[in-house]
Amino acid sequence: MPQSKTVSIRMQKMLVGISLFLFVIKILAWYMTDSVAILTDALESTVNVVAGMIGLYSMILAAKPRDREHPYGHGKVEFISAAIEGTLISVAGLLIIYEALLNLRNPHQLHQLDVGMILMASTGVMNYLMALYIERKAEKEHSPILLSGAAHLKSDTYSTIGLLLGVLLIRITGYAPLDSWTAILFALLILRTGYTILRKSISGIMDEHDESLINDIVHVLNEHRKPEWLDVHNMRVINYAGFYHIDCHLTVAYYLNINQAHEILDSLTAILSEHFQERVEFFIHIDGCVPESQCGICRRVECMARKEAFQEEIIWTADNILSNQKHQF
Repeated sequence: MPQSKTVSIRMQKMLVGISLFLFVIKILAWYMTDSVAILTDALESTVNVVAGMIGLYSMILAAKPRDREHPYGHGKVEFISAAIEGTLISVAGLLIIYEALLNLRNPHQLHQLDVGMILMASTGVMNYLMALYIERKAEKEHSPILLSGAAHLKSDTYSTIGLLLGVLLIRITGYAPLDSWTAILFALLILRTGYTILRKSISGIMDEHDESLINDIVHVLNEHRKPEWLDVHNMRVINYAGFYHIDCHLTVAYYLNINQAHEILDSLTAILSEHFQERVEFFIHIDGCVPESQCGICRRVECMARKEAFQEEIIWTADNILSNQKHQF
């Protein structure tokens, strides 16, 4: 199993353990206070635990090597797992709103709010510290499951802070309906988080264009550009949960033989492989140049087929690299 996947799985196990521990604390706080607002936090933690377990299974499956049935690997399952998490978060938000509306109709007495606030505050601190740690690891490993988990922990922290303020107002004013209104407010925030996670996961499943990823590739290619790379066009990138499949067309001098053209191709793939730490595969088609229209943008000094002098180099951008057309004036 790749080292990056081992790290991600270890982090996910930690995430599940922390989520389970915090869930127990929040259930205890709800049991002691009978507060719907605190129940809001407890229900969200239930989602954390369930989604974390699903995510852990997905990570283990995604780490499996490519096989005959899955020629591109199993990485897409991480996007599916993130979609399940986003759905569960949204369902939890709706359940909280339902419970809060019932409580507005039949309000009940709250108890031991001081103790409940202390317990909730401790979970908020632990949540935030864990979220920062996992977020750094997730960005390094390019894991959508860890990123969604970190985003959920951060959202959980902000919810806890808001809920604490709401419970504090209830403690000061003694106005019991505030408990339900606080729960509804933060249930709406939970629904927003669920939608965001669901939206990102679906975009990954559907291979939606990733502007930041394309710009990253364009930057690397421009930084290491060689005169032999006349242009790169018709580029497409598929993200398999941190493992990238890149296909494109590379234009080289038309008179080169196959071995010479592939040496030039290898110099390009080597740079991208190093940049993505070997988490990448390529399908690159080699095109021959068209001297009548491309000599003016070619910087090759020694060229037996040059029709006109070099005029100006075209800077590669996301637009001209994605376009299915050779570069020319």
